[in-house]
Amino acid sequence: MSAIELSCSWRFLQFVTILLVLVEYRLVQGNVHRRFEYKYSFKPPYLAQKDGTVPFWEYGGNAIASAESVRVAPSLRSQKGGIWTKSPTNFDWWEVEIVFRVSGRGRIGADGLAFWYTTQKGDYNGAVFGSSDRWNGLGLFFDSFDNDNKHNNPYIMAVVNDGTKQFDHQNDGTTQLLSGCLRDFRNKPFPTRARIQYYNNVLTVLFHNGMTNNNEDYEMCLRADGVQLPKNAYFGLTAATGGLADDHDVFHFLTTSLHAPGQIPSDPVKVPENSEKLTQEYKEYQEKLEKQKQEYKKDHPDEVKDDDDWEEFYESENQRELRQIFLGQSQIFEHLRDISRKVDEVIGRQENTLSLVSRSASGAAVQPAGTGGAAGVPPVVTGSASATISRPEVDLLMTNQNTLLATAREIRALLSEVHTRTDTIMQNQQRAPTAQVQAAGYDIQSIIAEMRDGMNQVKQGMAHVGQKLGTPQAGAQTACPRGNCVGVTLFLSVTVVQLLLVFLYTIFKSRSEAQAKKFY
Repeated sequence: MSAIELSCSWRFLQFVTILLVLVEYRLVQGNVHRRFEYKYSFKPPYLAQKDGTVPFWEYGGNAIASAESVRVAPSLRSQKGGIWTKSPTNFDWWEVEIVFRVSGRGRIGADGLAFWYTTQKGDYNGAVFGSSDRWNGLGLFFDSFDNDNKHNNPYIMAVVNDGTKQFDHQNDGTTQLLSGCLRDFRNKPFPTRARIQYYNNVLTVLFHNGMTNNNEDYEMCLRADGVQLPKNAYFGLTAATGGLADDHDVFHFLTTSLHAPGQIPSDPVKVPENSEKLTQEYKEYQEKLEKQKQEYKKDHPDEVKDDDDWEEFYESENQRELRQIFLGQSQIFEHLRDISRKVDEVIGRQENTLSLVSRSASGAAVQPAGTGGAAGVPPVVTGSASATISRPEVDLLMTNQNTLLATAREIRALLSEVHTRTDTIMQNQQRAPTAQVQAAGYDIQSIIAEMRDGMNQVKQGMAHVGQKLGTPQAGAQTACPRGNCVGVTLFLSVTVVQLLLVFLYTIFKSRSEAQAKKFY
């Protein structure tokens, strides 16, 4: 087998191994119970309090805590700092996600950042990335500087110590590391991330290289089985600089405890030891306060009002909501009454037009045959009326007018029904004990505005038609005093108005049905 084939086979085995590890990691993620541990975490905003302290954490050395991040070590030479939890953990398995940024002006940096899980808190001026040597637990190092000159940095390595070994600085800890990966984490456009999981004695480290803003774009860095870590240890972060310097900023430190299914511990409610004493002091304070109020009322009878008198200056949440509902329903009622008045005007004008057309049709029916000249020849109309209208057209016009009148009456009946239902809803809401009502009907104002515009157009059209029908033409009066002198232009105008009203009614009816569904 050639070297190329061996290399391809080896890469394929590596790929399959990483894939199986990722699948197993996902299965573990889905089968365990997770609980966020706020006492072992920090994140912005308000990471540090006004007095500079971080809740449940303590820091020292050259570390600086702000509202957005913790600068474990600044970009100055020979700086060391660290931040540790105040209390040890009370769970066996855990997962920690760290969001950090290591940045500097140089092409290479130093020395690096370290994550700790140890039985004792380290020294803030220690020799191992700002912490003490010979630790008991886990140290995960983000090493920036190449001490052994093998050109294998920046490097991420996990080192487990039982408290007896001294870290090998000259070889960058390669003789002691549990596992590691070569990853560049300096000067990235986005913050880098590390997810460290310890579950069932399996240590897994996932790394986000900070090249994308996708927070879940992790890749496998290392995995180790059979890792024995101590129980009830402290979490910590430290950093150090040397001749070269970087800013080591940590933004998030999020801890999640992992529990097997059915083994989630239930935290008992902790009752303070002096709860009875505090309760008694509270009762005494209340009695003293009431006594002082009574004495002040006796000494200042004119300046003090009863507590009941002040209630009239404030309204409860239910009263405020009921008032808003009542105002909205009142506006709807006013608009509906305005629409009803407009519809009455339209009906009146339609009846007037219908009567005029009826009189014109009756005059055409009784006209003598001899007045028009020869038999079968229609009468000649002079003036502006250049054409006559026949009896079938008059009947069709009257039928359309009757249909329009019936439609207007139906609109009026529908508006009356909406008005009745609105009154019913308002009465029910006023009698209701709370203000929990469904928000419905407020968008009817836009529909009412559209209806008002349509009614105004109908009103103008009817006024124009009534003006034409009410002022007879002089020439037509001499030519056909008793005949039908309705012109083609007038007939087409009335027909267009009818079609407009039918179209407006169709739109109004569909929206009214939709609003009726919202009301009930």
